[in-house]
Amino acid sequence: MTAQTERPSLQRELSGAVADLGVLVPIAVALIVTNGLTATAVLLPAGLLYIVVALVYRLPVAVQPLKAVGAIAIASGLGADEIAAAALMIGAIFVTLGATGLIDHLGRAFPRALIRGVQLTVGLLFLKVAWGLVSDPPSSFDSYSLAPEWAVPLGAAVVVLALLFRRRPIALALVTTGVVVMLVESGGVPSFGPSALELPTLSAATFAAVFTALVIPQLPLTFANSCLAPADAARTYFGARASRILPGRLALTLGGANLFSGAIAGMPVCHGAGGLTAHYAFGARTGRAPLAIGSALVVVALAVGSGLAAVLTAFPLPILAGLLATAGLLHIALLRDLHGAREWGLAAAVGFVGFGWNLAIALALGLILWWTPQLLMRLRSRPWTSKSFLESQQQSSEP
Repeated sequence: MTAQTERPSLQRELSGAVADLGVLVPIAVALIVTNGLTATAVLLPAGLLYIVVALVYRLPVAVQPLKAVGAIAIASGLGADEIAAAALMIGAIFVTLGATGLIDHLGRAFPRALIRGVQLTVGLLFLKVAWGLVSDPPSSFDSYSLAPEWAVPLGAAVVVLALLFRRRPIALALVTTGVVVMLVESGGVPSFGPSALELPTLSAATFAAVFTALVIPQLPLTFANSCLAPADAARTYFGARASRILPGRLALTLGGANLFSGAIAGMPVCHGAGGLTAHYAFGARTGRAPLAIGSALVVVALAVGSGLAAVLTAFPLPILAGLLATAGLLHIALLRDLHGAREWGLAAAVGFVGFGWNLAIALALGLILWWTPQLLMRLRSRPWTSKSFLESQQQSSEP
């Protein structure tokens, strides 16, 4: 039974709703603990964008942190002002691309095999991050993390359970277990009330610095994995029901969300193709899933944001890693609809260059590999090739 004909259940919708927390929670915690963002400012943009997704797309389009911005900001110890400046610039860029329709025109130059290569890159990155969560836990989780000799097999067990029972609400059961462990380990329910929201302090120097450090590395990833790839994955999973999910619309919704996030010094967000796979794989089939997780994030941000930093670091990493690894494996499985050596070769080249080196370089390489042979064939078939052109010139010069 396909996603277009099967009857969604509330339990499976809720299970799919929480399936992408393996991406959201680690980056959110690091931004709160390491970079000084407030918990309410981190979770509120993600929650509100999920609600927008439910209303606009009516399908489980994912909401994730901007991964390149998050990773560089965390590694560099950048503050809330720098992160806010990056969110504002990325928001303005993608609102412009979406509103003008330019991104839809650009998207036509990217063949399916190239998009599958981007999805391979993301799947491999998910597996890499999942491995890091259990083998070398982030410092923000150290106080409650298990030793690798325990965390790795537990994470593997979560992957096995998630794959075996993904047609049941297994993600909901795992996340509920994780929340219980988190509350027990951290000593109870966090204090009530939102954390403070503050306007960022911005300057021309701040914008100039983060444009090079954060915005440029993020642009190709957001273009490919937050606009083109989710639209493609949605068509694969939902067919005609995904007609509203277009690259330009995705650019508009993520761009608007980042303008809001930057205004409150919050976490920059995007639409991740891997996150859509995670939601779908664990049962999400309608807008009820993003509405559920979005509402939950908004409630948590406003109701217990002031004490959230003290408990989030206790969430068990094997559960996050297991859910993330499962989503990565299933995202890589999207490549199964490729045909022929040319498509498989292009997808593999883009995927491994993007994973091992740089996604922007991988996209450029993919476009060259795909379009150069076709361009050469067209040039050879034109009557104005160099030989034909010279002959025609000679003929026209004869009396």
